Amino acid sequence: MNYRNYNDNELVSFVEENHEEAQDILFEKYKPFIVSTANKMQKTCKYNGLEINDLIQEGFLGLTNAIIHFNEQKDTSFYTFAKTCIERRMISLIISTKRLKHKILNESLSLDGNDDNDIVGLETFLGDSNSDPENVLIYNEEKSELINNIKNKLTDFEEQVFELKINNFNYREIANILDRTPKAIDNALQRIKTKAKEELEIKS
Repeated sequence: MNYRNYNDNELVSFVEENHEEAQDILFEKYKPFIVSTANKMQKTCKYNGLEINDLIQEGFLGLTNAIIHFNEQKDTSFYTFAKTCIERRMISLIISTKRLKHKILNESLSLDGNDDNDIVGLETFLGDSNSDPENVLIYNEEKSELINNIKNKLTDFEEQVFELKINNFNYREIANILDRTPKAIDNALQRIKTKAKEELEIKS
């Protein structure tokens, strides 16, 4: 059987049936995209000691995840789904090299960092969490829940911007990592702030 005559969806179906050659063709097909994306992101992350091969490896793990979890019944192409999975894996690696791996958030949920009157502050929302260890645990769990609720309102691109911003990447770094203009990042952050405030109002 010549698997090269089949489209991505058909190849994914063959992989589910344990056809290794179909998976190899998908890996070969998406390798240029993975390498290109890794190169763009790595330029911003050299100061973190992040190697290009680490990003490429994460990209292939993202592709593998896409192959496993792709649902043809949903209204999206395999390319779009794979692209998102690949980029998310790389972004997660970038974040983990800059911040402690298990740290959910820093001291606030500022989305612009330059306007104290326009910060979506989790401390303000949840109150003082430093009184005792039990409160700290509850506070962190509530932060995690709030972040997940906000993410559920975001598009794939907005979620990527959000993940990077709450992990203290600046506008220029985010623009470089995602290969977008600073204006596109700014517009995304404004939309995210609006959605985050809506979620805070629901919780209040």
